Amino acid sequence: MPTQIASASSADDSGALVVRKKERVAEGVIRLTLEDPGGRRLPPWSPGAHLELFLPNDLVRHYSLCGDRWDGFSYEVAVLRTPDSRGGSQWIHDHLREGMVLPFGGPRNHFPLVPADRYRFIAGGIGITPLIPMIRQAIQVGASWDLLYGGRSRRSMAFYDRLNTLGAPVRLWPQDELGLPDIGGWLGSPVPRTAIYACGPEGLLLAVTEACERWPRYSLRTERFVAADRSQAADRDISVALRSGETLTVTPRETVLDALRRLGKAPLSSCRQGVCGTCEVAVLDGVPDHRDSVLNDMEREAGDCMLVCVSRAKSASLTLDL
Repeated sequence: MPTQIASASSADDSGALVVRKKERVAEGVIRLTLEDPGGRRLPPWSPGAHLELFLPNDLVRHYSLCGDRWDGFSYEVAVLRTPDSRGGSQWIHDHLREGMVLPFGGPRNHFPLVPADRYRFIAGGIGITPLIPMIRQAIQVGASWDLLYGGRSRRSMAFYDRLNTLGAPVRLWPQDELGLPDIGGWLGSPVPRTAIYACGPEGLLLAVTEACERWPRYSLRTERFVAADRSQAADRDISVALRSGETLTVTPRETVLDALRRLGKAPLSSCRQGVCGTCEVAVLDGVPDHRDSVLNDMEREAGDCMLVCVSRAKSASLTLDL
């Protein structure tokens, strides 16, 4: 059978991947095994990285890599069917077939695993996907680790059986059996040189953030499915200067990315929600008003970059490295 190519837009750093396997791994969750159509080695990645898959109708979706990072010839991602989504997950579940080819971008990593003596992993539902490679890495380097993994039910929790075989470090928490997880009780008292990684729905991440308030600063690192509400200063006109010498005005009715597109100077972009990091631009002068869900606290305080799809400015002007 000839290879089918899904009609999709592409990025300037994208390649193509063929779907070698599509399989159900939990209620409402499928796993895709993706390879280079010609059997060539794929770009390397590190735990926490994601792929951009370019789907028909100009849809671009981001999925965490959850396979073996040392396998240089295949990627694995897991996709949750989301009924109220904008159509990406439903198209993959209903229409994507083995043998189809999709353009892709990446891998990119805005959720890297930092060195630590101990790791505490917290996952909600499909949020387990970026944490699986992190757990493998922690095991390989001999670091102490444990995992709290919650979901609606055992049936809906992807990789439940695989994680269950790891034994004592894993606390599986099906909500229909145990209710909401006691995150504060599970975390316990702060322990020095511990990194906490959490991924899941917004309610879970808010609970984790609250439970970590007494932990040392920068202990917690999170990854979100959708952008957090970070609106700050009232929107107003922003004067933006570019390294090339051009200037433009960003009105309250548009984003910095929109204004850059008018000038023909827009960087590559994807999600337009501040969750993927594709449109990150260096800031040479001025104070960004960060409204993304990608940069960590240290990066926000440094103020030397911003995601132009959602972030604006606290200062009257910005100078961007474009």
